[in-house]
Amino acid sequence: MDASRGQNGIQQLLAAEQGAQHIVNAARTAKMARLKQAKEEAEKEVAEFRAQMEAEFQRKVAESSGDSGANVKRLEQETDAKIHHLKTEAARISHDVVHMLLRHVTTVKN
Repeated sequence: MDASRGQNGIQQLLAAEQGAQHIVNAARTAKMARLKQAKEEAEKEVAEFRAQMEAEFQRKVAESSGDSGANVKRLEQETDAKIHHLKTEAARISHDVVHMLLRHVTTVKN
């Protein structure tokens, strides 16, 4: 009787060990599935973030390139205005400058 009881105890231990092994395997499988899902979600978030940053970059590039044309036009207008101002001032004082130069050239000093 003791032998069958011992045999029965061993069988129970083996069954419990197999049950525990099934639980561990199921937990391991669930963990791996969750890790895989988390990795896929993270990759998806990274891809979305990358696309968002790329769109932001392209928008800024488009804005700055559009502004460069406006900046060139503004600079050309400012340059033309300055040239016109210089020509106007030169025309206004050129008679006085010529008169002053002639006076200095024709005046003899000892």
